[in-house]
Amino acid sequence: MSETSPSAETTVAAFDVRMTRFVDAAGTVLAPLPAFAQDPEELRRMYRVMVETRAIDRKAVALQRTGQLGTYASCLGQEAIGTATGIAMHADDVLIPAYRDYAAQFLRGVPAESTFLYWAGDERSMHFPEGTPSRHDFPFSVPIGTHIPQAIGVAYAFRLRKQPRVAVAACGDGATSRGDFYEAVSSAKVWNLPVVFLISNNQWAISLPRARQTGAQTLAQKAIAGGIPGEQVDGNDVIATRHVLERALAAARAGEGPRVIEAVTYRLHDHTTADDARRYRAEDELEDAWTRCPIKRLRACMATLGCWSVADEEELEAQAAARAEAVAQAYFAVQPEMPQAIFDSLYATLPTALGAQRAEVMTAPAPQTEH
Repeated sequence: MSETSPSAETTVAAFDVRMTRFVDAAGTVLAPLPAFAQDPEELRRMYRVMVETRAIDRKAVALQRTGQLGTYASCLGQEAIGTATGIAMHADDVLIPAYRDYAAQFLRGVPAESTFLYWAGDERSMHFPEGTPSRHDFPFSVPIGTHIPQAIGVAYAFRLRKQPRVAVAACGDGATSRGDFYEAVSSAKVWNLPVVFLISNNQWAISLPRARQTGAQTLAQKAIAGGIPGEQVDGNDVIATRHVLERALAAARAGEGPRVIEAVTYRLHDHTTADDARRYRAEDELEDAWTRCPIKRLRACMATLGCWSVADEEELEAQAAARAEAVAQAYFAVQPEMPQAIFDSLYATLPTALGAQRAEVMTAPAPQTEH
């Protein structure tokens, strides 16, 4: 066939995926900042949350290493995503979190000591305080991706009730390779639901690099199969992440349907404290990722804009360390539940066999008060 002959094939659809970034790794402003980021107090607020979250995260790792906490999943390097999420959401929205969304949960009223209690195996960590936005939220979720379809039920309820609320389902890159994710994205579009799927692409699904667990060029493009908009944001740029999330939430709230946001970041810690990333991750890759640290980036940006100083940094570091220590002490002060508590929320009426077990447990010695 001649090169000029008509082709039997025509393009019926075409797509692109856009990335948003306002501040680069060196802290240089690349484009006009959104209105909130032109307020020095807002910049300092976001920075404070990230620094305090990292201090609490560091304390949790230290407690685990000294046998005072169970296996823990660090959010080191991902503080910007949680901070942006917690600030962008409305109080009556619902967060369906994964297991590194600590900053978002803190901002929505979850006491930081509840995070420690969770990783210590205490179910009372799931009892979020009355009168806080977190009271609407779902508990911590460790299974990969199984919580994502639940966001569909939440968002469908909002639609039925005609409530201007949004469900935010957070997950990691590995979760997007599961059927749970694809089913939720498909359903969200079919019913035009107010839900935002937030992917924290930290490049590693435990020990599996992103390139080996999906062939997609981006994770954002997985939204296209469901017929909904998908976009990337630099997840180490808290300004860009907040801006993109606020825009997506506003669209969903206005009835414009669901969105998928891929926040590109990097996991600077091991997958959990039960992991040793040195077995599968090159040291130079980690060193390079540290140059894109979200805290370092915002600090450099604020210094350039003249709204942060060495004295400010020293003061905040001291405050963050004090807060982390206070959180640890609050965690230590929580008295363990009695052993029979394991039976108390299983059934409205406890079966006879379990009732006998409960009675037997009640005769056992009381637990020690140390965590």
